[in-house]
Amino acid sequence: MKMIALLLAAAGLAVSASTQASEELMEKSGCVSCHRIDRKLIGPAFKDVAAKYKSDKDALPYLLEKVRNGGEDVWGDMPMPPNTVEKISDADLKTLVEWILRL
Repeated sequence: MKMIALLLAAAGLAVSASTQASEELMEKSGCVSCHRIDRKLIGPAFKDVAAKYKSDKDALPYLLEKVRNGGEDVWGDMPMPPNTVEKISDADLKTLVEWILRL
């Protein structure tokens, strides 16, 4: 029983650390200028993005391309500007999009 409790606690810490790291990436990359996790700002809430693409097996490559190059006409009239490699690395972008899809 103690082992199960320890494993659950460790898993909770890992998820918490992953969430904190992803939220820090979100802030560092400037995503918070237009997005929030659970409410619409200028762009959609990240939870709404996750819900929209939940069943889409091609969501990850599609969203990586969309965030990197920018886009419009998916979530309304306001276009999303491109996010250059200077702003967010490919590795950090992938980490962030994977995190969003898990919300």
